[in-house]
Amino acid sequence: MEIGIALTKNHRLISVAALLDVFETANRFYMQEGLEKPFNINLLYLPEHAKPAYDGYTPKTIDNTDYGLLLVPSFKDELATGLAENRGWVPFLQKQHANGAAIASFCTGAFVLGIAGLLDNRPATTHINAEGVFAKMFPNVELKAEAVVTEKDGVYTSGGATNTFHLLMLLLEIYCSKQVAVRAAKVFSIDLDRNRQTYFGSFTPAEDHGDDLVKKAQQEIKKNFSKANTIEEIITDVPASRRNLVRRFKQVTGITPIEYLQKTRIEAAKQLLEQSRYSILEVMLESGYNDLKTFRTLFKKTVGMTPKMYRDKFSGQMV
Repeated sequence: MEIGIALTKNHRLISVAALLDVFETANRFYMQEGLEKPFNINLLYLPEHAKPAYDGYTPKTIDNTDYGLLLVPSFKDELATGLAENRGWVPFLQKQHANGAAIASFCTGAFVLGIAGLLDNRPATTHINAEGVFAKMFPNVELKAEAVVTEKDGVYTSGGATNTFHLLMLLLEIYCSKQVAVRAAKVFSIDLDRNRQTYFGSFTPAEDHGDDLVKKAQQEIKKNFSKANTIEEIITDVPASRRNLVRRFKQVTGITPIEYLQKTRIEAAKQLLEQSRYSILEVMLESGYNDLKTFRTLFKKTVGMTPKMYRDKFSGQMV
């Protein structure tokens, strides 16, 4: 099978390295058994971009070759800059998919598939901290922010960072076998039972959006989330009707003030669980909640695990 890796402008080297490592490893499995390697790996770049250098490979400009699988790595630019410099990939990706190629994006590579329209009316995931921007840019995409991997009609996406390997293991299972995928997972120490990425995310909302009214509401929430019982108590000093504020707040942030308050409280709880020796009850109170059952339910719904499980996973040696 012909595999093409799109060397997008300012792609992350570590992302491409992971793709190469996994498919080279699969090829090695086959050759060790005297079998023909299943993948012919091609590194591709746009003619208007400088030719990248990769040891053991000679990258080539995109051409009329029909690829069975195309891989789009993450890139490291600000999203607006990165997308502007990578729009040249759009017609190539569209044509390849129309000709039957499967296409897989990794982490922020999903934004490239987004501008190509390949994710319209399909599920997609991306880096958990980019979900808000992605949702606003691509309203026709069925964003599954918590998902590790998505697939529909031969278009695949993965979440951020190490979730790359979960999509790669799936591709090995599809194009090789379950046995090859499990063997590779052991080589790369990948736990195949991960089914969501929400616990890796951080709530870091932007405040430089230009709407001073919404910014004031955000600042009031940040200052008073642990003291007030309701959102109404927090935004009482914001000079706007509740209806107008909710409309503008959701337009700017993508969520309602109530949802914003809950995310702020849960993020505070996560940080306390990571960094303090507070009991779960104390964390609950410091985060603005007053009912342990409600806190545990909301925490698990938002993060994907209980407060205790989260502390065990991320607090290091602190117990």
